[in-house]
Amino acid sequence: MNRDIRTVDDVLKLLDDLTAPEADSAWWDRFYEDRSRPVPFFAAKPDENLVSYLDRGLIKPGRALDLGCGPGRNAVHLAEAGFSVTAVDLSPSAVAWGEERAREAGVEVRFHCGDALALSGEYDLIYDSGCFHHLAPHRRISYLSLLDRALAPGGHFGLACFAVGGGSEISDGEFYRDPRGRGGLAYTPESLRWIFSHLTEVELRRMRDEPPESPRFGKSFLWAALFRA
Repeated sequence: MNRDIRTVDDVLKLLDDLTAPEADSAWWDRFYEDRSRPVPFFAAKPDENLVSYLDRGLIKPGRALDLGCGPGRNAVHLAEAGFSVTAVDLSPSAVAWGEERAREAGVEVRFHCGDALALSGEYDLIYDSGCFHHLAPHRRISYLSLLDRALAPGGHFGLACFAVGGGSEISDGEFYRDPRGRGGLAYTPESLRWIFSHLTEVELRRMRDEPPESPRFGKSFLWAALFRA
């Protein structure tokens, strides 16, 4: 009879084995392999809220970390804006696509294929568009630990994640009763403020819908949040 749990990390790893396939790098690699799929955020468009933060001077160039970067649309935009960018994703296909986009744009982005929650370093901006809401609830512990060690004093944390109407509207307890096929989790403003209560809220709103011809990505079923350490 095995006794596998001794530390918090042991508990987290055990729960990883029970959660949805979205936590698996092979699942995400299959997702990004077909570039012809009509997925809006496959386009090389930065999030409208990220563009707005830059335009309004809420964030300024420095060291940036793009969590769950996908094909690099936000990472490339940050590099074009003068940031020193590290971008990480579980999917080799997504990282390869992002590297191609960076070369085409003529900017330098340090892409890394692996677990974003295991990264080290210190960053003036940590930006996440679509990674957080795909984490199982127990991995919020790891996520907050990453912010604690990697977000520089006075640095900013930007987040785009599912609102009610965009993702699964279930409690954490319900998630563990049947974690399969849930997709991303929906959040309320109150839950985001509670989870990130150690940070100072700068802005929390619905992302603005952007038309297909817009150079920016925007869907109103997402929250757009900016916090400061």
